[in-house]
Amino acid sequence: MRTPEQVNEIVRLLLEEYPEASCTLDWGKDYELLFSVRLAAQCTDERVNQITPALFARFPTLESFAEADVAEVEKYVHSCGFFRAKARDIVSCAQVLVAKYGGELPRTMEELTALPGVGRKTANLILGDVFRVPGSTVVDTHCIRLTNRMGLVDDLKDPVKIEMALRKILPPERSSDFCHALVLHGRAVCDARKPNCEACCVKHLCRTFSG
Repeated sequence: MRTPEQVNEIVRLLLEEYPEASCTLDWGKDYELLFSVRLAAQCTDERVNQITPALFARFPTLESFAEADVAEVEKYVHSCGFFRAKARDIVSCAQVLVAKYGGELPRTMEELTALPGVGRKTANLILGDVFRVPGSTVVDTHCIRLTNRMGLVDDLKDPVKIEMALRKILPPERSSDFCHALVLHGRAVCDARKPNCEACCVKHLCRTFSG
């Protein structure tokens, strides 16, 4: 594990390297982010951003999603993969949001993860990006890879265990932005197959760097 000083320095340097770090999904309304994240499962954000403009134009309100024919939604999200399950979850989720929450997104982890198709990763993203809740920690594949390589966690693979470990060491007010920075760093520098360690701004603090 890194020392508290090392952790804070890793956070500082990565946020300095990626000052505009944010979710790379395009969205306007709160529920659009929720649905986009569901579509992004086993799919790239780039692909999701290509199909959501037409999807959100066809169903411009949460109520229209709640009333939608699942088969029609499937046609719009087909290229995202697992389109049947995703379309079903989106329509079901919209129905719950309209019927139970008056068209608003709930603001707790427990309520969010009770929605169709919503897990902790999605809930943390909503809590962090929409409601700016301190401590929100999104654990995706980049976060799992980088936090293990850097030594922020000790050989953990379970997302929930990683989330809990990071919540103990990350500054709560910066954890959401830090997780977004990890995604950008994972794509640009710390690749899964061949990390470009020489270009890494935190290599001197990384557990696996041997240069």
